[in-house]
Amino acid sequence: MVSGRPHRVVVLALDGVYPFELGIPNRVFGVADGRYEILTCSVDGSPVRSQADFTIAVQYDASVLETAETVVIPPCDIAPYLAGEPPRSVADAMARIRPGARIVSLCTAAAVLAATGSLAGRPATTHWNSADRFRRAFPHVRLDPNVLYVDDGDILTSAGATAGIDLCLHLVRTDHGSEIANMVARRCVVPPWRDGGQAQFIEQPVPPTTSAGTAAARQWALSRLHLPLMLADLAQQASMSHRTFARRFRDEVGVSPGRWLIQQRVFRARELLESTDLSIDRIASEVGFATGASLRQHLHEAIGVSPMTYRRNFRASAGASGRPAADS
Repeated sequence: MVSGRPHRVVVLALDGVYPFELGIPNRVFGVADGRYEILTCSVDGSPVRSQADFTIAVQYDASVLETAETVVIPPCDIAPYLAGEPPRSVADAMARIRPGARIVSLCTAAAVLAATGSLAGRPATTHWNSADRFRRAFPHVRLDPNVLYVDDGDILTSAGATAGIDLCLHLVRTDHGSEIANMVARRCVVPPWRDGGQAQFIEQPVPPTTSAGTAAARQWALSRLHLPLMLADLAQQASMSHRTFARRFRDEVGVSPGRWLIQQRVFRARELLESTDLSIDRIASEVGFATGASLRQHLHEAIGVSPMTYRRNFRASAGASGRPAADS
């Protein structure tokens, strides 16, 4: 457990809520050793109809939103919101969120934020299958349906189902650094990090269970990120031709082998920036980027900041001590 008051997360369950996504915030934030307090409410404190064959009882009404530091809205029945105007009770509930609170939508709940005016002129994402309807209803939103999640500071939106887990882990990482986020991911038995800019898995065929996969080759590569790995190296580990390996890799992972390697190298570089005082050039060498300049380029493309800025921000948020090395 940690000392000090935990960060309060309030989950707003709306009519037609999806039970799986409703449970994501409690599951992810709830295993962070007391760093978060999670409360679940409905607009009036009454049980909420779910998309399954049961209703869900909650302990709080919307008044608890006034105390939230982060508000999470899981997907629900979005038909009223796509029609142009949210139910009055929902608009009143959203108005109770205090200025400065972080607001997070999971999956199609981006429609709730858009209908209540929170996304006007802002970037956002939602489930790819709802993108066309969303665009027609909310042309003022800068929708990108091709990514897993969008972090726009105080407003964050995610795509479907497991992308909500990715976004919640991203919040833990933002708040407490990679060590805590990785610990939470291990406890939830999920990957510790997927880049928010990674493509959603849109109507991609699932490889037959009898076919050879690429998981072993990926694991092999993760232990050798410092080496100049090529497609041929990974294909050889999987005993496949280059073309077959590249096709199966994309089917399983959603991106090309080259793109995946860059993502993993950036991820490892972020861990080292947060947890060590190694120089930028040394970190670049440790993760397989040829130079510090290459690391700077890839990190900036991934998250829009320099290595030194990233280290300063995340080590401060994680409470890390020690003087960071020069950005050289």
